[in-house]
Amino acid sequence: MCGIVGIVGKSNVNQALYDGLTVLQHRGQDAAGIVTSHDGRLFLRKDNGLVRDVFHQRHMQRLVGHMGIGHVRYPTAGSSSSAEAQPFYVNSPYGITLAHNGNLTNVEQLAKEIYESDLRHVNTNSDSEVLLNVFAHELAQRGKLQPTEEDIFAAVSQVHQRCIGGYAVVAMITGYGIVGFRDPNGIRPIVFGQRHTDEGVEYMIASESVSLDVLGFTLIRDLAPGEAVYITEDGKLSTRQCASNPHLSPCIFEHVYLARPDSIMDGVSVYKARLRMGEKLADKILRERPDHDIDVVIPIPDTSRTSALELANHLGVKFREGFVKNRYIGRTFIMPGQAARKKSVRQKLNAIELEFRGKNVMLVDDSIVRGTTCKQIIQMAREAGAKNVYFCSAAPAVRYPNVYGIDMPSAHELIAHNRSTEEVAELIGADWLVYQDLSDLIEAVGGGKIKIEHFDCAVFDGQYVTGDVDEVYLNKIEQARNDVTKVRSQAGSAIIDLYND
Repeated sequence: MCGIVGIVGKSNVNQALYDGLTVLQHRGQDAAGIVTSHDGRLFLRKDNGLVRDVFHQRHMQRLVGHMGIGHVRYPTAGSSSSAEAQPFYVNSPYGITLAHNGNLTNVEQLAKEIYESDLRHVNTNSDSEVLLNVFAHELAQRGKLQPTEEDIFAAVSQVHQRCIGGYAVVAMITGYGIVGFRDPNGIRPIVFGQRHTDEGVEYMIASESVSLDVLGFTLIRDLAPGEAVYITEDGKLSTRQCASNPHLSPCIFEHVYLARPDSIMDGVSVYKARLRMGEKLADKILRERPDHDIDVVIPIPDTSRTSALELANHLGVKFREGFVKNRYIGRTFIMPGQAARKKSVRQKLNAIELEFRGKNVMLVDDSIVRGTTCKQIIQMAREAGAKNVYFCSAAPAVRYPNVYGIDMPSAHELIAHNRSTEEVAELIGADWLVYQDLSDLIEAVGGGKIKIEHFDCAVFDGQYVTGDVDEVYLNKIEQARNDVTKVRSQAGSAIIDLYND
């Protein structure tokens, strides 16, 4: 996952873009970038690191202009090269910059087409650069000195024809405006909104509504699957459905883990969805273990807190904060490399012995992916004196790779792959384990006032909504991931040898 923003304002937008990216920092901690446009010129700053580390005062002063886009990135295949920091740029036509959240599943085919047919050069391994070149080529095909909104929407339509996967995009056409669009399945989220100033109306596009809220923008709505929004440099907004057969199938894992609880996605409150997850989990525990001996419910901060609170309320059990979190350590799930994840857990959390000593503790997490983190946390609970440690996952068992932009590409890294609930419980060291049922998760997220009939639940059920993902494809990306890991391991060994010498 990544975070994207785009703003067309009436004054310099550099600070607003910075603030918007800071709010979306949870979506990616590997790299950040901002590009602005002023008098037909582009001003770009991007690098590896957190938003606060990439942008210093001298950089902000150079990012002049009334419109711009920004991006926070995390690596989807363990790579953390600064060459793949976004936004990306192509000079033809018009000078286009683009930032992207998601992953293209036919990127290999597209890269070949771009080179052989479109006669374009791609400089990185990023599918975002491929997507940019596809969009740029299709816009160039219109053959206009000055692009109209019809030209831009036609180019987006061709992108939908050629690109397969999950993608939410913001692109800036130098001197003309900003366009945002969403894949025909609506897998990755994107919203847009407006705010009124003394100078006029300003518009913003972002991955999550919370980014708009913090900057004082009013949410207009989510982009529909396949839809595009175009905002001209002088502030004219237009939208168009650009896909021939769109179907809303948003990623349900956004509600489980990725999104902030104060966001609204496709009309659904992430916070309320997580409350309902807690209710469903409590109902399952009462069905399966009506004579449970849970003394206290403790969330693993921060994402599971909302579900854990409602779980405790429904069980009639005390809710306590048993772990103190170091706010200066990043999210372990999206840290590149297993070694970094292992090292960070004890730096990130510390147990409050008072809440564990002599108690039967129910730990609640949003999900169990690799199992590394929860195994260490269960051990921490035992070391703090817990009598028994039970574990609850607000999501079903993650058994399949994600191919639409979340860092779960290898099935063999997933602890629940080809394992029963009891086997997973034994591996992580829990006395017993409860997973959310998939039907209950779907009801929790899609069963509110806004009814969503279908979700991308591929990580739980192996059903990929784009229809092009098979065993051959999954084996190919697993091999690519293994190759990256091998290269990084060899590089690390070489460094160790150098120091030993």
